[in-house]
Amino acid sequence: MFALLAELPRESVIDVTGTVRRSEKSNRGVELLPARIEVLARAGVPLPLGVVDRVSADLDTRLNHRVLDLRKPEVRAIFEVRSAVLAGFREAFLERGFLEIETPKLLRAGAEGGATLFAVDYFGGPAYLAQSPQLYKQMLIGAGFERVFEIAPAFRAEPSDTVRHLTEFGSLDAEMGYIDDVEDVRRMLEEVLAAAIRAARRRLADTGNPHVDRLPEVRTPFPRIPFSTAEEWLGRAGAGLDFGTEDEKVIGERALQEHGNPFYYLTDFPTSVKERTFYAQRQDADPSRTWYFDLDYRGVEIVSGGAREHRLERVIANMRSAGLDPASFEGYLEAFRYGMPPHGGWGLGVDRLVMVLLGLGNVREARLFPRDRYRLDP
Repeated sequence: MFALLAELPRESVIDVTGTVRRSEKSNRGVELLPARIEVLARAGVPLPLGVVDRVSADLDTRLNHRVLDLRKPEVRAIFEVRSAVLAGFREAFLERGFLEIETPKLLRAGAEGGATLFAVDYFGGPAYLAQSPQLYKQMLIGAGFERVFEIAPAFRAEPSDTVRHLTEFGSLDAEMGYIDDVEDVRRMLEEVLAAAIRAARRRLADTGNPHVDRLPEVRTPFPRIPFSTAEEWLGRAGAGLDFGTEDEKVIGERALQEHGNPFYYLTDFPTSVKERTFYAQRQDADPSRTWYFDLDYRGVEIVSGGAREHRLERVIANMRSAGLDPASFEGYLEAFRYGMPPHGGWGLGVDRLVMVLLGLGNVREARLFPRDRYRLDP
Protein backbone atom coordinates (compact mmCIF):
# COMPACT_ATOMS: atom_id res chain seq x y z
CA MET A 1 0.00 0.00 0.00
CA PHE A 2 2.87 2.38 0.71
CA ALA A 3 4.32 1.73 -2.73
CA LEU A 4 0.91 2.29 -4.31
CA LEU A 5 0.41 5.64 -2.59
CA ALA A 6 3.97 6.74 -3.26
CA GLU A 7 3.56 6.50 -7.02
CA LEU A 8 -0.13 7.47 -7.26
CA PRO A 9 -0.62 10.95 -8.85
CA ARG A 10 -2.24 13.71 -6.84
CA GLU A 11 -6.02 14.12 -7.22
CA SER A 12 -6.54 10.41 -7.96
CA VAL A 13 -9.72 8.95 -6.46
CA ILE A 14 -9.28 6.12 -3.93
CA ASP A 15 -11.45 4.00 -1.66
CA VAL A 16 -9.81 3.30 1.70
CA THR A 17 -10.90 0.81 4.34
CA GLY A 18 -9.20 0.95 7.73
CA THR A 19 -9.33 1.93 11.38
CA VAL A 20 -9.87 5.49 12.61
CA ARG A 21 -8.11 6.52 15.83
CA ARG A 22 -7.30 9.68 17.71
CA SER A 23 -4.04 11.42 16.85
CA GLU A 24 -2.36 14.42 18.47
CA LYS A 25 -0.23 14.96 15.36
CA SER A 26 -3.10 15.19 12.89
CA ASN A 27 -4.63 18.58 12.10
CA ARG A 28 -8.09 17.04 12.40
CA GLY A 29 -7.29 15.12 15.58
CA VAL A 30 -7.77 11.70 13.96
CA GLU A 31 -5.90 9.47 11.56
CA LEU A 32 -6.87 6.52 9.36
CA LEU A 33 -4.78 3.34 9.46
CA PRO A 34 -5.49 1.69 6.07
CA ALA A 35 -6.07 -2.00 5.70
CA ARG A 36 -7.07 -1.82 2.01
CA ILE A 37 -6.75 0.79 -0.74
CA GLU A 38 -8.55 0.63 -4.08
CA VAL A 39 -7.81 3.07 -6.89
CA LEU A 40 -11.15 4.18 -8.39
CA ALA A 41 -9.77 6.74 -10.86
CA ARG A 42 -6.18 7.63 -11.60
CA ALA A 43 -5.46 11.35 -12.22
CA GLY A 44 -3.51 12.43 -15.28
CA VAL A 45 -0.12 14.08 -14.96
CA PRO A 46 0.99 16.77 -14.84
CA LEU A 47 -1.91 18.66 -13.27
CA PRO A 48 -2.72 21.82 -15.25
CA LEU A 49 -3.58 23.57 -11.97
CA GLY A 50 -2.40 22.87 -8.45
CA VAL A 51 -5.11 22.08 -5.91
CA VAL A 52 -3.17 21.95 -2.64
CA ASP A 53 -0.23 24.09 -3.76
CA ARG A 54 0.25 27.46 -2.12
CA VAL A 55 1.39 29.00 -5.39
CA SER A 56 -1.54 31.02 -6.77
CA ALA A 57 -2.60 30.96 -10.41
CA ASP A 58 -4.09 33.83 -12.40
CA LEU A 59 -7.86 33.90 -12.78
CA ASP A 60 -7.88 32.89 -16.47
CA THR A 61 -5.87 29.75 -15.68
CA ARG A 62 -8.22 28.95 -12.82
CA LEU A 63 -11.29 29.38 -15.00
CA ASN A 64 -9.77 27.36 -17.84
CA HIS A 65 -9.41 24.44 -15.41
CA ARG A 66 -12.43 25.26 -13.26
CA VAL A 67 -13.12 21.73 -11.99
CA LEU A 68 -9.69 21.56 -10.37
CA ASP A 69 -10.05 25.13 -9.09
CA LEU A 70 -13.37 24.27 -7.45
CA ARG A 71 -11.69 21.47 -5.50
CA LYS A 72 -9.86 24.06 -3.43
CA PRO A 73 -11.66 24.41 -0.08
CA GLU A 74 -11.47 28.21 -0.09
CA VAL A 75 -13.06 28.34 -3.56
CA ARG A 76 -15.79 25.86 -2.69
CA ALA A 77 -16.49 27.96 0.41
CA ILE A 78 -17.57 30.88 -1.82
CA PHE A 79 -20.39 28.75 -3.22
CA GLU A 80 -21.36 27.49 0.21
CA VAL A 81 -21.92 31.16 1.12
CA ARG A 82 -23.80 31.76 -2.12
CA SER A 83 -26.06 28.77 -1.47
CA ALA A 84 -26.71 29.86 2.11
CA VAL A 85 -27.58 33.41 1.04
CA LEU A 86 -30.01 32.17 -1.64
CA ALA A 87 -31.59 29.77 0.85
CA GLY A 88 -32.00 32.75 3.18
CA PHE A 89 -33.71 34.76 0.45
CA ARG A 90 -36.11 31.92 -0.33
CA GLU A 91 -36.97 31.54 3.33
CA ALA A 92 -37.51 35.29 3.75
CA PHE A 93 -39.71 35.56 0.65
CA LEU A 94 -41.87 32.56 1.51
CA GLU A 95 -42.37 33.80 5.09
CA ARG A 96 -43.69 37.05 3.63
CA GLY A 97 -46.23 35.48 1.30
CA PHE A 98 -44.26 35.51 -1.95
CA LEU A 99 -44.74 32.76 -4.53
CA GLU A 100 -41.66 31.38 -6.31
CA ILE A 101 -42.11 31.47 -10.09
CA GLU A 102 -40.31 30.39 -13.27
CA THR A 103 -40.61 32.63 -16.32
CA PRO A 104 -39.56 31.99 -19.95
CA LYS A 105 -35.99 32.63 -21.02
CA LEU A 106 -36.82 32.57 -24.75
CA LEU A 107 -38.73 35.70 -25.73
CA ARG A 108 -40.10 37.45 -28.78
CA ALA A 109 -39.03 40.83 -27.38
CA GLY A 110 -36.81 42.02 -24.55
CA ALA A 111 -37.81 43.93 -21.45
CA GLU A 112 -35.88 46.95 -22.68
CA GLY A 113 -35.29 46.16 -26.35
CA GLY A 114 -32.08 47.43 -27.88
CA ALA A 115 -28.70 45.94 -28.67
CA THR A 116 -28.20 44.17 -25.35
CA LEU A 117 -30.25 41.16 -26.45
CA PHE A 118 -28.82 37.82 -27.56
CA ALA A 119 -30.65 36.77 -30.73
CA VAL A 120 -31.28 33.06 -31.36
CA ASP A 121 -32.84 31.13 -34.22
CA TYR A 122 -36.21 29.81 -33.09
CA PHE A 123 -37.39 27.32 -35.71
CA GLY A 124 -36.42 29.70 -38.49
CA GLY A 125 -37.69 32.84 -36.78
CA PRO A 126 -36.11 35.38 -34.41
CA ALA A 127 -36.18 35.02 -30.64
CA TYR A 128 -34.11 36.46 -27.81
CA LEU A 129 -32.63 35.33 -24.52
CA ALA A 130 -34.29 37.06 -21.58
CA GLN A 131 -32.55 40.11 -20.10
CA SER A 132 -34.78 39.76 -17.04
CA PRO A 133 -38.19 38.34 -16.05
CA GLN A 134 -39.50 41.89 -15.75
CA LEU A 135 -42.47 41.76 -18.13
CA TYR A 136 -43.64 38.37 -16.87
CA LYS A 137 -43.42 39.44 -13.23
CA GLN A 138 -45.73 42.33 -13.99
CA MET A 139 -48.11 40.14 -15.97
CA LEU A 140 -48.37 37.81 -12.98
CA ILE A 141 -49.24 40.73 -10.72
CA GLY A 142 -52.06 41.42 -13.19
CA ALA A 143 -53.04 37.76 -12.90
CA GLY A 144 -53.63 38.26 -9.18
CA PHE A 145 -50.50 36.58 -7.79
CA GLU A 146 -49.74 39.78 -5.81
CA ARG A 147 -46.26 38.75 -4.57
CA VAL A 148 -43.75 36.76 -6.66
CA PHE A 149 -40.02 36.11 -6.80
CA GLU A 150 -37.64 34.24 -9.09
CA ILE A 151 -33.99 33.15 -8.89
CA ALA A 152 -32.75 32.29 -12.38
CA PRO A 153 -30.15 33.11 -15.04
CA ALA A 154 -30.51 36.20 -17.21
CA PHE A 155 -28.58 37.28 -20.29
CA ARG A 156 -27.29 40.66 -21.40
CA ALA A 157 -25.27 41.16 -24.59
CA GLU A 158 -23.26 44.12 -23.35
CA PRO A 159 -19.69 44.21 -24.70
CA SER A 160 -18.39 45.02 -21.21
CA ASP A 161 -15.07 43.60 -20.10
CA THR A 162 -14.91 44.59 -16.45
CA VAL A 163 -14.59 42.84 -13.09
CA ARG A 164 -18.31 43.55 -12.47
CA HIS A 165 -20.04 42.33 -15.65
CA LEU A 166 -21.06 38.94 -17.05
CA THR A 167 -23.13 38.06 -20.10
CA GLU A 168 -24.95 35.30 -18.19
CA PHE A 169 -25.67 36.15 -14.58
CA GLY A 170 -27.77 35.06 -11.65
CA SER A 171 -30.76 37.34 -11.17
CA LEU A 172 -32.99 37.48 -8.12
CA ASP A 173 -36.21 39.29 -9.00
CA ALA A 174 -39.26 40.17 -6.94
CA GLU A 175 -42.53 41.96 -7.63
CA MET A 176 -45.34 42.98 -5.30
CA GLY A 177 -48.80 44.35 -6.02
CA TYR A 178 -51.07 46.81 -4.25
CA ILE A 179 -48.24 49.03 -3.06
CA ASP A 180 -49.06 52.45 -1.65
CA ASP A 181 -45.82 53.95 -2.91
CA VAL A 182 -42.21 53.09 -3.73
CA GLU A 183 -41.31 53.02 -0.03
CA ASP A 184 -43.26 49.75 0.28
CA VAL A 185 -40.82 48.24 -2.21
CA ARG A 186 -37.72 49.64 -0.56
CA ARG A 187 -38.77 48.52 2.91
CA MET A 188 -39.46 45.00 1.67
CA LEU A 189 -36.13 44.81 -0.15
CA GLU A 190 -34.04 45.82 2.84
CA GLU A 191 -36.07 43.52 5.07
CA VAL A 192 -35.54 40.37 2.97
CA LEU A 193 -31.89 41.24 2.26
CA ALA A 194 -31.13 41.62 5.96
CA ALA A 195 -33.01 38.42 6.77
CA ALA A 196 -31.17 36.47 4.04
CA ILE A 197 -27.72 37.51 5.24
CA ARG A 198 -28.61 36.78 8.88
CA ALA A 199 -29.87 33.34 7.88
CA ALA A 200 -26.68 32.66 5.90
CA ARG A 201 -24.52 33.56 8.90
CA ARG A 202 -26.53 31.16 11.08
CA ARG A 203 -26.29 28.30 8.57
CA LEU A 204 -22.52 28.67 8.21
CA ALA A 205 -21.65 29.58 11.80
CA ASP A 206 -20.18 26.20 12.83
CA THR A 207 -19.01 24.91 9.46
CA GLY A 208 -15.51 26.37 9.47
CA ASN A 209 -16.26 28.35 6.30
CA PRO A 210 -13.42 30.88 5.97
CA HIS A 211 -15.64 33.53 4.39
CA VAL A 212 -18.55 33.63 6.84
CA ASP A 213 -17.06 36.42 8.97
CA ARG A 214 -17.06 38.67 5.91
CA LEU A 215 -20.86 38.68 5.80
CA PRO A 216 -21.85 42.05 7.29
CA GLU A 217 -24.27 42.78 10.07
CA VAL A 218 -27.01 44.55 8.11
CA ARG A 219 -28.42 47.71 9.68
CA THR A 220 -31.79 48.94 8.46
CA PRO A 221 -33.27 51.20 7.33
CA PHE A 222 -30.78 52.00 4.59
CA PRO A 223 -30.05 55.68 3.89
CA ARG A 224 -32.02 57.24 1.01
CA ILE A 225 -29.81 59.49 -1.14
CA PRO A 226 -31.59 61.42 -3.91
CA PHE A 227 -29.96 61.29 -7.35
CA SER A 228 -29.64 65.08 -7.25
CA THR A 229 -27.65 64.91 -3.99
CA ALA A 230 -25.25 62.37 -5.51
CA GLU A 231 -24.84 64.72 -8.50
CA GLU A 232 -23.86 67.52 -6.13
CA TRP A 233 -21.29 65.25 -4.47
CA LEU A 234 -19.78 64.67 -7.92
CA GLY A 235 -19.76 68.40 -8.70
CA ARG A 236 -22.19 68.18 -11.59
CA ALA A 237 -25.56 69.26 -10.20
CA GLY A 238 -28.43 68.96 -12.67
CA ALA A 239 -26.44 67.15 -15.35
CA GLY A 240 -28.96 64.28 -15.53
CA LEU A 241 -26.31 61.75 -16.60
CA ASP A 242 -26.12 58.17 -15.38
CA PHE A 243 -23.34 57.29 -12.97
CA GLY A 244 -20.27 55.40 -14.14
CA THR A 245 -18.10 53.00 -12.16
CA GLU A 246 -15.75 55.71 -10.87
CA ASP A 247 -18.72 57.93 -9.99
CA GLU A 248 -20.25 55.12 -7.94
CA LYS A 249 -17.01 54.68 -6.00
CA VAL A 250 -16.96 58.36 -5.08
CA ILE A 251 -20.63 58.27 -4.06
CA GLY A 252 -20.01 55.12 -2.00
CA GLU A 253 -17.19 56.75 -0.02
CA ARG A 254 -19.23 59.89 0.60
CA ALA A 255 -22.32 57.89 1.59
CA LEU A 256 -20.29 55.93 4.15
CA GLN A 257 -18.90 59.15 5.58
CA GLU A 258 -22.32 60.80 5.76
CA HIS A 259 -24.41 57.85 6.96
CA GLY A 260 -22.03 55.17 8.28
CA ASN A 261 -23.86 52.41 6.41
CA PRO A 262 -22.28 50.51 3.48
CA PHE A 263 -25.79 49.90 2.07
CA TYR A 264 -27.66 52.90 0.66
CA TYR A 265 -30.37 53.73 -1.86
CA LEU A 266 -29.92 56.15 -4.73
CA THR A 267 -33.45 57.42 -5.36
CA ASP A 268 -35.51 59.56 -7.77
CA PHE A 269 -33.64 58.71 -10.96
CA PRO A 270 -34.17 61.19 -13.81
CA THR A 271 -36.45 60.12 -16.63
CA SER A 272 -33.60 60.89 -19.03
CA VAL A 273 -31.54 58.10 -17.43
CA LYS A 274 -34.46 55.62 -17.41
CA GLU A 275 -35.91 56.53 -20.82
CA ARG A 276 -35.71 52.95 -22.17
CA THR A 277 -37.10 51.55 -18.94
CA PHE A 278 -40.64 52.16 -20.14
CA TYR A 279 -42.22 50.44 -17.15
CA ALA A 280 -40.56 52.89 -14.71
CA GLN A 281 -43.23 55.11 -13.17
CA ARG A 282 -42.67 58.84 -13.67
CA GLN A 283 -43.46 61.14 -10.76
CA ASP A 284 -46.77 62.94 -11.22
CA ALA A 285 -45.47 66.13 -9.58
CA ASP A 286 -42.28 66.13 -11.69
CA PRO A 287 -42.36 63.89 -14.80
CA SER A 288 -38.64 64.53 -15.31
CA ARG A 289 -38.09 62.23 -12.32
CA THR A 290 -39.02 58.58 -11.80
CA TRP A 291 -39.78 56.50 -8.74
CA TYR A 292 -36.79 54.32 -9.59
CA PHE A 293 -33.86 53.54 -7.30
CA ASP A 294 -30.61 51.61 -7.07
CA LEU A 295 -29.34 49.83 -3.98
CA ASP A 296 -25.56 50.09 -3.72
CA TYR A 297 -23.03 48.50 -1.38
CA ARG A 298 -19.75 50.36 -0.89
CA GLY A 299 -19.99 52.03 -4.28
CA VAL A 300 -21.19 49.02 -6.27
CA GLU A 301 -24.74 48.77 -7.63
CA ILE A 302 -26.35 45.46 -6.64
CA VAL A 303 -30.07 46.18 -7.15
CA SER A 304 -32.23 48.25 -9.48
CA GLY A 305 -35.96 48.65 -8.93
CA GLY A 306 -38.85 50.93 -8.25
CA ALA A 307 -42.54 51.59 -8.67
CA ARG A 308 -43.87 50.43 -12.06
CA GLU A 309 -46.32 52.27 -14.26
CA HIS A 310 -49.66 50.44 -13.98
CA ARG A 311 -51.81 52.75 -16.17
CA LEU A 312 -52.11 51.41 -19.71
CA GLU A 313 -52.07 54.73 -21.54
CA ARG A 314 -48.91 55.82 -19.73
CA VAL A 315 -47.14 52.51 -20.40
CA ILE A 316 -47.88 52.91 -24.12
CA ALA A 317 -46.73 56.54 -24.07
CA ASN A 318 -43.50 55.53 -22.34
CA MET A 319 -42.89 52.83 -24.93
CA ARG A 320 -43.29 55.27 -27.78
CA SER A 321 -41.05 57.80 -26.03
CA ALA A 322 -38.37 55.07 -25.80
CA GLY A 323 -38.70 54.36 -29.54
CA LEU A 324 -40.45 51.01 -29.02
CA ASP A 325 -43.48 49.74 -30.91
CA PRO A 326 -46.33 48.83 -28.53
CA ALA A 327 -47.57 46.26 -31.08
CA SER A 328 -44.47 44.17 -30.27
CA PHE A 329 -45.59 43.92 -26.64
CA GLU A 330 -49.22 42.92 -27.11
CA GLY A 331 -49.11 39.96 -24.72
CA TYR A 332 -47.63 42.17 -22.01
CA LEU A 333 -50.05 45.04 -22.57
CA GLU A 334 -53.09 42.76 -22.35
CA ALA A 335 -52.42 42.43 -18.61
CA PHE A 336 -52.92 46.20 -18.29
CA ARG A 337 -56.12 46.32 -20.35
CA TYR A 338 -58.10 44.25 -17.88
CA GLY A 339 -57.05 45.71 -14.55
CA MET A 340 -53.52 46.14 -13.21
CA PRO A 341 -52.99 47.20 -9.57
CA PRO A 342 -50.21 49.58 -8.50
CA HIS A 343 -47.07 47.50 -8.15
CA GLY A 344 -43.30 47.56 -7.93
CA GLY A 345 -40.27 45.39 -7.49
CA TRP A 346 -36.59 44.93 -8.14
CA GLY A 347 -33.85 42.87 -9.76
CA LEU A 348 -30.76 41.87 -7.78
CA GLY A 349 -27.51 40.58 -9.28
CA VAL A 350 -26.66 37.45 -7.27
CA ASP A 351 -23.07 37.14 -8.53
CA ARG A 352 -22.34 40.79 -7.82
CA LEU A 353 -23.90 40.57 -4.35
CA VAL A 354 -21.67 37.62 -3.43
CA MET A 355 -18.66 39.43 -4.89
CA VAL A 356 -19.12 42.58 -2.80
CA LEU A 357 -20.13 40.82 0.42
CA LEU A 358 -17.04 38.60 0.35
CA GLY A 359 -14.69 41.24 -1.05
CA LEU A 360 -13.80 39.19 -4.13
CA GLY A 361 -11.73 40.89 -6.81
CA ASN A 362 -13.82 39.75 -9.77
CA VAL A 363 -17.47 38.80 -10.23
CA ARG A 364 -16.34 35.71 -12.17
CA GLU A 365 -15.13 34.23 -8.88
CA ALA A 366 -18.72 34.21 -7.63
CA ARG A 367 -20.11 32.09 -10.49
CA LEU A 368 -19.33 28.41 -10.98
CA PHE A 369 -18.77 28.56 -14.74
CA PRO A 370 -18.81 32.25 -15.72
CA ARG A 371 -19.73 33.55 -19.16
CA ASP A 372 -18.39 36.82 -20.50
CA ARG A 373 -17.78 38.25 -23.98
CA TYR A 374 -14.73 35.99 -24.43
CA ARG A 375 -15.57 32.86 -22.43
CA LEU A 376 -18.03 30.16 -23.49
CA ASP A 377 -16.30 27.14 -21.93
CA PRO A 378 -15.81 25.15 -19.83
